[in-house]
Amino acid sequence: MRQTDPYWNTNVARHPGILRAVPEGCGDALDVGCGDGLLARKLAGRAKRVTGVDSSRQMIASARELAAGHPDLTFVEGDFLTADLPAAGYDFVCSVSTIHHMDFESALTRMRGLLRPGGTLVVVGLARETTPADWAATIAAAPVVRIAKVLRRARTPAGMPVADPWMSYGQIRAAARRLLPGVRYRRHVLRRYSLTWQQPAL
Repeated sequence: MRQTDPYWNTNVARHPGILRAVPEGCGDALDVGCGDGLLARKLAGRAKRVTGVDSSRQMIASARELAAGHPDLTFVEGDFLTADLPAAGYDFVCSVSTIHHMDFESALTRMRGLLRPGGTLVVVGLARETTPADWAATIAAAPVVRIAKVLRRARTPAGMPVADPWMSYGQIRAAARRLLPGVRYRRHVLRRYSLTWQQPAL
């Protein structure tokens, strides 16, 4: 059965912030690890053309079905690191809770290379707690996370691939700052971090 009703989870919670980061007059946007295409469909209201890429055949099939009738939405099944995508072809690239499924530095480097001059990159991800400060933040946020999930009836599309993160928050921050000079790193309450970066204009 087609699932067209909106749903919420701790990944979807980051969508409003991602949408606010889409540059004015965005021509082409790319969603890396698009899943069933929920964010890509939202991006279609902010960009002229949207491409979603995901390695899961089931997720891409669902995304294509749910996007039927939207000619400016395209979905590519395949490994993001090797998928046929145009270099410097996008004004906006985003990824939600996907980069920990790949080699972090390779994925971030490819996302950077896919941006046009002046383009914007937003990555939302998961990381592993390794320090007392990490654990204190997670423990303090736990009641908020539980309450939000109950009140919003959190759910995830069937068949969505899952994986545990292996990099720590500190490792993520250090690698991102090295690969994306000037990147804005933030840690969010609902057990996510975000990276926001703009490709230098020519």
